[in-house]
Parts: sequence; structure tokens; C-alpha cells
Amino acid sequence: MTQAPVPGPETAIDAPELAIITGMSGAGRTTAAKVLEDLGFFVIDNMPPSLIERVVELATARGSSVDRIALVVDVRGQEFFGDLRGNLATLAERGLDPMVVFLEAADEVLVRRYEAERRTHPLSGNDRIVDGIARERDVLADLRAQADLVIDTTQTSVHDLRDRLTDAFGRGRGGLAVNVVSFGFKHGTPRDADIVLDVRFLPNPHWVEELRPYTGLDAPVRDYVLGQEATEPFLAKLYELFDLMVPAFVREGKHYLTVAIGCTGGRHRSVVLAEELAGYISRHHQDEVAVQVDHRDREGPST
Repeated sequence: MTQAPVPGPETAIDAPELAIITGMSGAGRTTAAKVLEDLGFFVIDNMPPSLIERVVELATARGSSVDRIALVVDVRGQEFFGDLRGNLATLAERGLDPMVVFLEAADEVLVRRYEAERRTHPLSGNDRIVDGIARERDVLADLRAQADLVIDTTQTSVHDLRDRLTDAFGRGRGGLAVNVVSFGFKHGTPRDADIVLDVRFLPNPHWVEELRPYTGLDAPVRDYVLGQEATEPFLAKLYELFDLMVPAFVREGKHYLTVAIGCTGGRHRSVVLAEELAGYISRHHQDEVAVQVDHRDREGPST
């Protein structure tokens, strides 16, 4: 664990950027901590929430250069989770704005990761790994619901996780980061989505033989999807909805929003509409948000 700076007689006035990294064991907290350290965060692992205020005071002592702090809180400190909400509220009252990042993954993926490393789950005891995972999900359910950013690492490589965190934190404090994800329902719904939209009501380009090899990033598929009778009124309503939601989220202090748009296979309709929505938000709310697009299943087999 990195040692905190020695405090001076007075504390600094400027509030640091504070990130709380938590989530399921095996979901990538260690990797996340290393990424944030590379981004200039002062990182402390296995931090009891009851000590957060004290650590912030030490790290912001006058003369200290620490202005970005990341605290990793895991299930081994579960007895402290009851205090976490109160501690975060207290920090907010003091002018700090803690960002809670929750990492998770599907049960079967977590089991494989534990078995590959020949480790036991911290809550499994004498039971199976899957039993420990179930207990951990129950312990962390409330914390996941309150998190500012949920990242599902089920299908995420180490490099993908690094990119996601860099996109979220590399820009520094402030603003709303919107991640628009296209996906295929046949491959599962993104677990970290705040909003899920189903566009399977539109005709599927897969059944047009000459369009099947293409994806939604290709002009023939894009023209086909945008040319459908229902597409224009759907997008109009969608734009109207986000014109209402984006400023409201910004006013409420939300920092991260993940919008998932799904079709059957994730290669055609969802890709086109994800690009359209991301482009609209970028053009009409450029002073309020930063937008990125992720086509999760675009490279999969055509469906």
C-alpha cells in the first residue's frame, strides 16, 4: 500500500478528485487501480470506508501535491460497508465529489478466473466458489445500485478495461461521459447499461442477401436502416428524450451514462442507430458531454 503524504499543520483548500473502486472479486479491481495510478491518482488498496475521511485529510495536507485519490474497497472489508454511504455523504458535504466505480462480471467468468489462478473466493469458506460469488453479490447489491459507473468485464480484456477507465478519468473532473453501446440480444444484454433500447422492431438487413456481409458502419446497411418507415419517427422521439435527459443528468451531477442499443446479432440495426444517437448527442450537447461509441458485437457472425 502506498504511504500517504505527511500532513502539515494546515489542510489544503482545494478539494481533490476522489475515486472509489469496488465491485466483485475477480472483476478487475487490481487492474483498475493500476490504470488510475498511471493516470496520476494516489492509489490505496483494501481501504476500510471508515478511514476515507482521514486519508483524504492526510493526502490534502498543505504542501502535498496529491490532487487525485483512488481508494480500492473490496469485500474483505464487508463489515465496513454499512458506513460507506455515510462517509461518502460526509465527504460531499465538505465539497468533495466521490466517484464510485463498480466492477462486475458474469458468475461463470468469475469462477473460471478463480480456477485459473487456483484461488479461493474470500466469501466461499468451505463451500464452492459460486456460493461465495452469490454471497458477495448480495453484500454489494446496494453499493452497485449507487455507483456512478458500472463496468462489466465479462467480455472485456485488460486492454479494453484500461481504455474504458482512461476514457472515463483521463479527461479529468467534470462533465457527463456518455457511452453508447451497440449489442446483439443473442449475445446477452450489457450488464453495465443504464438505459437499454430494443430496435428489433425494424426490418433486419440480415435477410437481405446483398446486405448480409456488411455491418452498420457500411453505407448500404446504413441507408437501408435509415430508410425504413419507422426509423425517422423513432429517432425523432429518441432525440427529444435525450434533449430532456442529458441536461437533467448534468444538473443532478451524474458523471457517466451508458446507453445500450440492441438488435438480434449486434451487427446491423443497432450499429446504425448507435452511431446516429451518439452523433446527435455530440452535435447538440457538445458543451455538456463527452461521447464515445462501442460496437460490442459488430465483428460477430451475421444474424
